[in-house]
Amino acid sequence: MPLFTLARQWPTVEKDVRQALERVFASQQFILGPEVAEFEKEIATFLGVKFAIGVSSGTDALLAALMALGVGSGDEVITTPFTFFATAGTVARLGARPVFVDISPVDFNLDPEKLPDAITPRTKAILPVHLYGQAADMDAIGSAAGAIPIVEDCAQAIGTTYKGRKVGGLGAVGCFSFFPTKNLGAFGDGGLVTTNDPKLAELLVDLRVHGMRPRYVHHTVGGNFRLDAMQAAVLRAKLPYLERWNQARRENAQRYRKLFTEAGLTETVKLPEELPDRGHTYHQYVVRVPKRDQLRAFLAERGIGTEVYYPIPLHLQKCFAGLGYGPGAFPEAEKAAAEVLALPIFPELTAPEQERVVAAIAEFFATQG
Repeated sequence: MPLFTLARQWPTVEKDVRQALERVFASQQFILGPEVAEFEKEIATFLGVKFAIGVSSGTDALLAALMALGVGSGDEVITTPFTFFATAGTVARLGARPVFVDISPVDFNLDPEKLPDAITPRTKAILPVHLYGQAADMDAIGSAAGAIPIVEDCAQAIGTTYKGRKVGGLGAVGCFSFFPTKNLGAFGDGGLVTTNDPKLAELLVDLRVHGMRPRYVHHTVGGNFRLDAMQAAVLRAKLPYLERWNQARRENAQRYRKLFTEAGLTETVKLPEELPDRGHTYHQYVVRVPKRDQLRAFLAERGIGTEVYYPIPLHLQKCFAGLGYGPGAFPEAEKAAAEVLALPIFPELTAPEQERVVAAIAEFFATQG
């Protein structure tokens, strides 16, 4: 049983995707163009934002967003040490300093209570992550941020809501990834930047084509952040299914809760928290367990795929040694890195497969005495 597979999704979308790709082939327009423009309109409507700008990847979405906010040398951007590398890596690429704030043990997201102590006159932006698909506490983060712009890392959280509103429109800018394994995945890399600010939107459109407007006139230095028309077509074909897929993930999460409860494992296996007004689209179903690595090996022997997101917090990565953080700097992130384990949660996962996962975990802990 894999942690994730696209093979089971393909029969559902094959006809729509093939028709979408044929449309692109007939047009012979492969970079930006009408396919991208239509996708941007459709995804903006889905997310409830005024502007959506398709870009080349989730990493480039973060990079373009920070560039649009003027982040550069000498600036600081506050973020979490417990996330995928790109969140802080894009900050460093611009010559700015990632400033880490520990996570909440409840939801793995940046802890708003620790945020005020990290803010300095050099803080240019705050970059929370809606990790695993669960919304960060945006009201508390916004209250601490004040006038400092918030960049939402929504790479794992497309369709997630916070107090009834979809993430990506709650801060100054939202950043999404369409990596193939995401809840809405392309057939390669792709990303999106969202905003409700018309000036930021205009700048982002320019930044994705080397800061160019009009043709061959460059008022700022941007990058090659363009979204391919074929990826936009694939995403347009898949978008109508997204709510259904997200709901299937939620239903699988509820089934896991029921199965773990019936197995008497909820004291040993800490399940994802269900928080009021904090939506979750379960890009990953992440539990916390003792003897994590031993359990993972045990499950692998039984053909059950798992993954660790993430085994090394960013402040302990070698490339960030110069920031001056060391072991113990962010204890909650370090503790999570030693305990988290992602279980299969993809929409097509069956009830018998989930029963098999829980039964195997129960067997493991029964043998541990």
